[in-house]
Amino acid sequence: MAIALADILPSDWRSGRFLGRVDLGDGPVPVLIADDALFDLTPHAATVAGAIDRGLTTPEFGRRIADLDATDPRLPDGAALLAPIDLQCIKAAGVTFAVSAIERVIEESARGDASQAAAIRGRLEERIGGGIRSVIPGSTEAAALKAALIEDGMWSQYLEVAIGPDAEIFTKSPVLSAVGHDAPIGVRSDSSWNNPEPEIVLAMSRRGEAVGAMLGNDVNLRDFEGRSALLLGKAKDNTASCALGPFIRLFDNGFTIDDVRSADVALTIEGTDGFRLEGASRMSEISRDPLDIAAQAMSEHHYPDGFVLLLGTLFAPTQDRDVPGSGFTHKVGDRVTISSTRLGKLANRVTTSKDAPKWEVGIGAFVRDLARRGLADRI
Repeated sequence: MAIALADILPSDWRSGRFLGRVDLGDGPVPVLIADDALFDLTPHAATVAGAIDRGLTTPEFGRRIADLDATDPRLPDGAALLAPIDLQCIKAAGVTFAVSAIERVIEESARGDASQAAAIRGRLEERIGGGIRSVIPGSTEAAALKAALIEDGMWSQYLEVAIGPDAEIFTKSPVLSAVGHDAPIGVRSDSSWNNPEPEIVLAMSRRGEAVGAMLGNDVNLRDFEGRSALLLGKAKDNTASCALGPFIRLFDNGFTIDDVRSADVALTIEGTDGFRLEGASRMSEISRDPLDIAAQAMSEHHYPDGFVLLLGTLFAPTQDRDVPGSGFTHKVGDRVTISSTRLGKLANRVTTSKDAPKWEVGIGAFVRDLARRGLADRI
């Protein structure tokens, strides 16, 4: 059946441009939604990364493949919607909100034991909750708070990246490994404390320019990272653990970085056991400006195919699911829906990384497929 775009695009989709990837039956193609139509960009660019790099993100560079009904836009029959990136590096920022900073400290203090979290949370909130929310990272006030916390024996490496001058930037997932809307998302089968992380994701050019934004789910294993920050790789990078989409909304006069700065990101979790959790992440409460985080991600690096950057989340679920005091953790079958007014909706169902569809299209397979279709010269 044709995918109903009205369910996942923002209500003002007709006034924007949306870059994505679909498989029309012969392999992935970069597509553009603009001017009430769907355009295949492969006549000029065979990859999303290439389209961004060469500025080929307007209708004149595409082949019109479908008109989109104003009230019921749909992809062509049989088209599969994929994550809207391909060759870009997938980077992420952590501890960019005060609440998430406190939760990381709790994980560390609890050594990954969810049953200890509630008591530790209460002590930390009483001591630093207000202070950490008001301080500007890297400021003299932040340095004074750091000194006070060290004196109290409450300093943490997570507080360093929350209020210190340097943001936490890490590689979330390998190139081409992200899943898109309606694909299964994975948590490790041996994790007993984990959660989704609803985030806004910047799409960056190779020159470090922010060109658009989308939604993301930076699935996190709280037990692994809580036992040791050196387990961040295992906590973050697992099969199907990064969902992006549904499309990249490109920046223009009607949608700018200021819309990202003021965005609210809503999250709903619906379990097959009848459990329901609702939450939100308000970008107005982020501790660092999105473009500052992007500049720190760029730093002295080079990303020849660009990169995408998950900006972190305010959401940290504390609602008990089963045992009082044990907080929230995922169960297989959970439906996770992330939405934002200007970016649309990203929904996925939870499975284990062990049982998720095997990731098989790496860079080699991707390039071979482009060559098979005669598109390798348009990367």
